Amino acid sequence: MSTSPIVQIKPLGFPWETIDPFLFCVYHNDAYPQANAQMGPKDLLTGREMGQDFSRKDGWSMYHGSTVPGFPAHPHRGFETVTIVRKGLIDHSDSLGAAARFGRGDVQWLTAGQGVVHSEMFPLLDQAGPNPLELFQIWLNLPARNKMAAPNFTMFWSQDIPRLVVTDDEGRRAEVAVIAGRLQDASVGAPPAPPPDSWAAQAEADVAIWTIRMAPGARWTLPAATGEGTRRTLYFFKGASVTVGGQAASAASAIELRASAPVELVNVGNGGEEVAEFLLLQGKPIGEPVVQYGPFVMNTQAEIAQTMADYRRTQFGGWPWPDSAPVHGRDPARFARHPGGREDRPMGGGDQVPAPVVGYSAEESNP
Repeated sequence: MSTSPIVQIKPLGFPWETIDPFLFCVYHNDAYPQANAQMGPKDLLTGREMGQDFSRKDGWSMYHGSTVPGFPAHPHRGFETVTIVRKGLIDHSDSLGAAARFGRGDVQWLTAGQGVVHSEMFPLLDQAGPNPLELFQIWLNLPARNKMAAPNFTMFWSQDIPRLVVTDDEGRRAEVAVIAGRLQDASVGAPPAPPPDSWAAQAEADVAIWTIRMAPGARWTLPAATGEGTRRTLYFFKGASVTVGGQAASAASAIELRASAPVELVNVGNGGEEVAEFLLLQGKPIGEPVVQYGPFVMNTQAEIAQTMADYRRTQFGGWPWPDSAPVHGRDPARFARHPGGREDRPMGGGDQVPAPVVGYSAEESNP
């Protein structure tokens, strides 16, 4: 039997290949230019397939946006989205009446459950310089017993996400952000609790979502998972080269690991100059049939048919916003307005809660 901690290494595609309980993972890294007066890109949109622009022409895409980049109103049922924003801002609006502007390391965790409609727009606020956007969106499946749970909107502000910083004898640093799944280190607290119906809320599921950043030459040992039957994938998405358990790996690699074994990560780098970054996804598989039709994920084809009929009939509660792609004004302050009207915001950094959100259409603004 092989003693290597590596099961297999595959190149990253689009989206990234995932293992049960995860359904989907995509990494958006868009070098948006200066903004225009409507919070879209100042550059002309000539030559883009508007409405489905995944071209990365000039290093960025409009996705399904027409003025502001992003994803206008669309439905989900039967799973959860976890959105980790590293650079830039996302404006969220949904059929529950929730709204948020988040970024700078914040995480949104949305349980679609029995059905939700939401939009995710990427407003560009800087009219004098570039507007980079970098984020992960991860789809986490729900077990059959929770697929029709009530939808749940949750925000994790960056300040509330535990981070482990370790420094080796030569002063080289590694930092681990713990979004889900407690890291076995006494210095790191527990992350915010996942939504109650999430697979991640079950202790035996051993779900972990971590980001790892390593300075050139840094070493860090990824601890073994605690659960039986856990599977884990380490996505090496930024940097030049690393060794994983002594085996070389180049950037843009999905590395499936034996979760039961610790593994040493070393950032070999490019001449010792490049930072290496990883995303870790792990969990015990749910082990149920998965039938997916676009934004709907159920267990049987009959449930998919019922989902489509339900959506046609109810629109999952309807859309309370004035258009399909609302953005929340020009104030860069981050905020969350929950169903029922409760508001919260990150502490510090000068952010203030803006006036109550009514919805803002870029198409309705004055140039």
